[in-house]
Amino acid sequence: MRIERAALYLVEMPLVSPFVTSFGEERVRRALLVALTSDGRTGWGECVASLGPWYSAETSETARHVILDFALPLLSGKAVAGPTDVPQVLAPIRGHPMAKATVEAALWDLHAQAEGTPLATILGGTRDRVPAGVSVGIQPDIATLVARVATHVAEGYRRVKLKVKPGWDLGPLAAVRERFPDLPLSVDANAAYTLADAAHLREFDRFDLLMVEQPLAYDDLVGHARLAQTLATPLCLDESITSPHRAWEALELGACRIINVKQGRIGGLSAVLAVHDLAQERGVPLWCGGMLETGIGRAVNAALASLPGFTLPHDISATDRYYRQDIATPPFRLEEGFIRVPTQPGLGVEVDLERLHRFTVRAWAWRP
Repeated sequence: MRIERAALYLVEMPLVSPFVTSFGEERVRRALLVALTSDGRTGWGECVASLGPWYSAETSETARHVILDFALPLLSGKAVAGPTDVPQVLAPIRGHPMAKATVEAALWDLHAQAEGTPLATILGGTRDRVPAGVSVGIQPDIATLVARVATHVAEGYRRVKLKVKPGWDLGPLAAVRERFPDLPLSVDANAAYTLADAAHLREFDRFDLLMVEQPLAYDDLVGHARLAQTLATPLCLDESITSPHRAWEALELGACRIINVKQGRIGGLSAVLAVHDLAQERGVPLWCGGMLETGIGRAVNAALASLPGFTLPHDISATDRYYRQDIATPPFRLEEGFIRVPTQPGLGVEVDLERLHRFTVRAWAWRP
C-alpha cells in the first residue's frame, strides 16, 4: 500500500446545540479530515483535535502542520504492508498522537477496503451493534439539565454522563438522581478538580454512579491513585491515558479501574489494540469516548466499540444528537439504545462530497 496523493479539509460543522464543559463552550465543531488515495481507493481519517489546546496540547492547526510537513513525507515512497506498520514509520515524530492517529485511520480504511472487509472485522470486533450512552454538557440551570436528561432517556440511551465542575456538581447530580433513581449515570470533570477537593468528591459516592471520569489534572496519575483509595465509586481516566505505556502506568499505580478509550488521544488504532490487550489481561473494562466526531470518526468509534474488551456503554450517540446534516452517510441512528456497527468494507460510510465542500473552510493537497 503506497500513498499516491492526499487531501486535507478543515470543516466547520454547526452543532445542534451548544456543548459546554469545564473547558468552555462549543457551538461549531471544527474538524480536520484527511483523505489518502492508493490504488484507486480513498481512505478517510478524522482528527479529533480541537481549535484550541484545551482538551490536549494538539490543535487542528498543529495537526495539519505535522501531517503535511512531517507524517506524509515520512510515508512518501514507502510501500507499507498494512496500517500496523504506520506507528514505526511515524516514530521519528515525537508526540502528536492525534495527528498520527488521523493518518493511521485513513490507512486502516484503505486496508479494510482492499480486503473487502469492515473495519470492525479487521480489528477483531465481535458485535454488530454497541450500547450507546450520551454526554450532557453543563446547562444554564438544573431544570434545563433534568429536562435534557429526560429527553435522552426517552430516546433510549443506556447511560447518561453529566459534565461537572466546581459549583456545578452535587446539586445537578441530586436533581437528576432524584428524577431517575435507576438510570445508569456517570460524571466527567475534565480535570476540573484537585486532590484538595477529595472530601468534596467523596460526596459523589452517594449518587450510585458508574464512574467518576478524570476528576484531576491530565498528568496527575499519583493524585488519581491517592483519590481512588478514598472513593467507593470507580475512577475512570480519559485525558491521562495518552499511550499504551501510560495506560500500563495508570493501572500499576491503581489510578483508575476503568479506561475511556479515544483512538486519537492514544495515538491510533494500533495503540488502542495494545491498550485493549492490556485491559483484558487486567480485567479492566473499557468504553469508547466521543469527541463530537463527524460520521467519519463515529464510524471508527463504532468499530472500536465492537471489540470484546469494550463492555460499558459508549459516547457514540446518534448523528442527529450533534448534527442536523453530516458529511458522511448513512447517518448513525439510535435503535433501542444501540448503534449499529457499519458492515460495508472499510469505515462503512460514504463521504458526501457536496456537503464536504459546503462545510470546508480551508483545504490542502499533497503529492509525494
